[in-house]
Amino acid sequence: MMIRKLIGKVLRRPGKRVMHAKHYGIRREDIHHGALKVCDRLQDAGYEAYVVGGAVRDLMLGKSPKDFDVATSATPEQVRHIFNRSRIIGRRFRIVHVPFYERGGEEIIEVTTFRGAGEAPTDESGRILRDNVYGSLEDDALRRDFTVNALYYDPSREEIIDFHHGVDDVENKKLVMIGEADVRYREDPVRMLRAVRLAAKLGLEIAPTTRKPISEHANLLQNIPSARLFDEMMKLLLSGRAWDCLMSLRAEGLHNYLFPVLDQLLTKPATAQFLQKALSATDQRLAEDKPVSAGFLFAALLWHEVEADWQKRQAAGEYPVPALVAAMNQVEATVEKRLAIPNRYGAAMKEIWLLQPRFEQRVGTRPHRLLEQQRFRAAYDFLLLRAECGLIDKELAEWWTQFQYCDDNTRSAMIARVASPAQGDRKRRRRRKPTGKGGGAAGAPAAGGGDE
Repeated sequence: MMIRKLIGKVLRRPGKRVMHAKHYGIRREDIHHGALKVCDRLQDAGYEAYVVGGAVRDLMLGKSPKDFDVATSATPEQVRHIFNRSRIIGRRFRIVHVPFYERGGEEIIEVTTFRGAGEAPTDESGRILRDNVYGSLEDDALRRDFTVNALYYDPSREEIIDFHHGVDDVENKKLVMIGEADVRYREDPVRMLRAVRLAAKLGLEIAPTTRKPISEHANLLQNIPSARLFDEMMKLLLSGRAWDCLMSLRAEGLHNYLFPVLDQLLTKPATAQFLQKALSATDQRLAEDKPVSAGFLFAALLWHEVEADWQKRQAAGEYPVPALVAAMNQVEATVEKRLAIPNRYGAAMKEIWLLQPRFEQRVGTRPHRLLEQQRFRAAYDFLLLRAECGLIDKELAEWWTQFQYCDDNTRSAMIARVASPAQGDRKRRRRRKPTGKGGGAAGAPAAGGGDE
C-alpha cells in the first residue's frame, strides 16, 4: 500500500476552523510588507494566498518572525508570471522566490503551491524523492509536518484558518505531528531534527506519539544529503537556543548522525564549557540583532577534534604548524562526509585555527603583522574563549588584549619583555622535542604553537 493511501487511513481530519486573528495577537501591520504584497496580488489575480507556518505560529507566541512564507493555489509558473523578478527553484519541492529590495539588501518571500494528496515517488525507506503534486488548501494543511505549522493567515480578512487544532497546540505549548509520526519521519527524516529544534527554540513539549518514533528512525538521517543536513545544522545553531538544541539532539540520539563528537566534548568540563560559551555568545549576538560568523561557530564545534589530532601529531615529532595543517585537513575530510560546509565558511574556520599558534609568536614584527590579518578579531575572540575555559594560559590572552589597544611605545616594551633569553631557551627546547605542551595549560595546543 502506498504511503499516501496509508496516511489517508490513519489521519484524523478535523474540520476547518476560522478564527479572528486579532483575538490571538495577530494584526495585518505585523506582517512583512513583501508578504502582504504577494498575498494581495495573488488574491487580486483570483488565487488563494495565505501567510503560512512559522510566521503565524511565532506571532501567536509573541515572537518576531524572521521569515514570512506564503502558500497559494497558483502554480509556480502562475506565480512567476505575476512577479516578473521571481525565480522558480528546487526539484524535489518546486517553490518560487519573490525578491523585495529594502534597506540596501534583498529580502525573499518564499511562495509554495498547495501540496496535494496524490502519490509521490519514494525510496525503499519511504523518503519522498519528489513532491510536486498540487491540491487544495485542506490537502496542503494535511501535508504540513506539525499542527503549529499548519496555520494560515488571510491578511485581507485578518483571519486564521486551522484544520488540525494548531491554535490549541500553540496555546498549550505542544508540538504534535500531523498524521502518524512513524510514516511522516520515513517520508522526510529531517522532520526529526525540526521537531527537536522547534521544541527547544520555542519551549514546546513534544507529544509522546510524536517523540516515540524518533529514536527508532534516527538512522534514516544517513540517507539525507549532506547539504540538507548542513542547512538544518545552521538553523539549529542560529535558533537562539543552540545549546538547548544540541542537548535535545543528544537526548534523542540524533547527534550520532549529525554531530557525533558531542559525546566526547561533554566528557571533559573544559571542552563542554568552551562549546557552551561559544554557543551562548552566538545566542546573545542574535538577541541583539548583531551579525554572526558561521565560520567561528564551526571552528568552535570542531576544535576539539582538531586539537586532539594536533597534539598526537606533535607528540609523534611533527612541528606545530605543519601538524596543525594536517590535523585540520583530516578533520575537514571526516566532517565533509556528514556536513557539506560551504567553502566560504570552511575557509574562515580554517583561518581562525591557523592563527592560533601565531598568538604565541610575540617577538619582532610578528605581533604587528598578526594584527593586520583579516580574521584577527575572530581568531582573538577564539583565543579569549580558550583562555576563559582554561584551555590555554590566560596570560597569553591578556597580553594580546593589552597589545592591540596600547600605543606604539608600550607595544615595543611588551615585545622586548617577551624577547628574553629564557624565551630563546624555551624555543630551542621545543625545536629539539616538539610536544605542544609549553607555556599554557597541560596539553594546550596553542601553547605549542611556536615558530612557523
